[in-house]
Amino acid sequence: MLTDDALDTLFREARSHNGWLDQDISEDQINQIYELMKFGPTAANTCPARITFIRSTEAKDKLKPHLDEGNIEKSMSAPAVAIISYDTEFYEKLDYLFPHTDAKSWYEGKPDKITAVGSMNATLQGAYFMMAVRSVGLDCGPMGGFNAETLDQAFFPDGKTKSIFICGIGYGDKTQIFPRSPRLGFDEACEII
Repeated sequence: MLTDDALDTLFREARSHNGWLDQDISEDQINQIYELMKFGPTAANTCPARITFIRSTEAKDKLKPHLDEGNIEKSMSAPAVAIISYDTEFYEKLDYLFPHTDAKSWYEGKPDKITAVGSMNATLQGAYFMMAVRSVGLDCGPMGGFNAETLDQAFFPDGKTKSIFICGIGYGDKTQIFPRSPRLGFDEACEII
């Protein structure tokens, strides 16, 4: 069992941040995030997530026109913004990632299955990403308010990568978060049968 401090960091005290302290993050921290998140399970070890870390002023300027108004300031002020996306050709790596069977044949030429499996599993990896961010002592602010079609055209013009959500990462400014919203109780969300 993790310590109470660890559980607080990952779950109980963790918040989605809207504002950031003026403190940069390092490439080493970014690498640490990926080195943790990559171990999260995916169906048949598909590992379809692709993460694009936006850090430079030029990259943020490229991102800005695709953001909904309410997400501009919190994205532009974050030390980094990650685009969580999925590779529509993830199955090309299955000979390496899932070598004990011909898993590539499960997806090749099946666009609906590619979309369903790719987006679901990359979304799972996005959740592992947020837990990894918290694990290395950073905060995150996931967002869905952006134009995925135009963002994908700008960042992934070959059409092989599709964005799912974006996530600011850095040191959160606790003075800019709202009080925690309620959560459903066990009996409202679960049943044991």
